[in-house]
Amino acid sequence: MPNASVTRLIDQRKDKLIEFVLDIEKYPEFIPFCDSSKIYERNDDGQIINIIADLTIGKGPFKDTFKSDVKYIKKDGLIHVVNIGGPLNFLENNWKFQDKGNCKNGYKTEVIFDIDFEIENKFLNTLMTKSFQYGLDKIADAFQKRAEEI
Repeated sequence: MPNASVTRLIDQRKDKLIEFVLDIEKYPEFIPFCDSSKIYERNDDGQIINIIADLTIGKGPFKDTFKSDVKYIKKDGLIHVVNIGGPLNFLENNWKFQDKGNCKNGYKTEVIFDIDFEIENKFLNTLMTKSFQYGLDKIADAFQKRAEEI
């Protein structure tokens, strides 16, 4: 299974970054190859925000829609995502946020993004293993650029 991790120090407050990552409907505006997104359900029980959402990823005739269960666990400052539908056998990713600055020296947050997945098609899974880190870095660049603009 392809798995990867990206860590970035972003010039933004932790709470703003969490709101930004949870704003899934805006992903098509800035994520490469993200064609569309849809939120089916969003619940907040005070401790956990739970979101069921689709992302359609790809270009031209090579598009697939992924349905995910997104949980923001407030006390841990963690966003946990699992695949619940689409062309993947397995998907799990985690976003971790740690304050690294303050109002005196500038707000900064370290964001750690870990992902592990398996595509149903074994040939594509092998290809993705070889090139996934490059694609993940491109997506992380897009997230960072947009996050520092908000």
